[in-house]
Amino acid sequence: MNSIADNLGTVTRRIQKATQAAGRPDGAVSLLAVSKTHPPSAIRDAATAGQRRFGENYLQEALEKMEALSDLSDLEWHFIGPIQSNKTRDIAARFDWVHSVDRLKIARRLSDQRPAGMAPLRICLQVNIDREASKSGADPDEVPALARAIAALENLELAGLMAIPDPNQAESSLRASFRRLAGLLATLQEQTTDGPIPQTLSMGMSGDLEIAIAEGATLVRVGSALFGPRG
Repeated sequence: MNSIADNLGTVTRRIQKATQAAGRPDGAVSLLAVSKTHPPSAIRDAATAGQRRFGENYLQEALEKMEALSDLSDLEWHFIGPIQSNKTRDIAARFDWVHSVDRLKIARRLSDQRPAGMAPLRICLQVNIDREASKSGADPDEVPALARAIAALENLELAGLMAIPDPNQAESSLRASFRRLAGLLATLQEQTTDGPIPQTLSMGMSGDLEIAIAEGATLVRVGSALFGPRG
């Protein structure tokens, strides 16, 4: 069995190779290690090997890991799971990024509950890019207006867009899904006239990161290829 450090090296090389194949500059794509269901020891091993960005889906589990790893003060925590209204206070106070905002009500709560003195909470608007009935995310047609509203909130920074296309579709369809999300981000960039221009495309996972990078991903979310099967 490979160590987490070995797996991290393999994933990093995959990202570098895909970035070069796409004709993009070195460092254009960042790795978010999806550590949900894995113990603090696994995160510590990844951090020892150089990984700093970690994504969690479940709030209580994440808070326990943050406590166990409190000596690692430079970790960057990303919340990537569904958000319930009664969880926004802790998410606003404890995370650096949130990738799963899909409605204005949640964004307003996160902004209102972000503690004074903290940097703005960086937000990726989750888009239901394939309009799947079972998926969370804003409808693509809603994205421009929703993005403008989120960008105007005082304690948030609209960093970009996130999507989870159906991984079981044909490669051509998957590639088209990633391309549509990239097109939405390009539209937002053109329409941004005040404040930071959103730059992040959070898309691509263990099985499809090369396709996502070819279509413009700037951040890929990798779990099983780093940590193995879920704990």
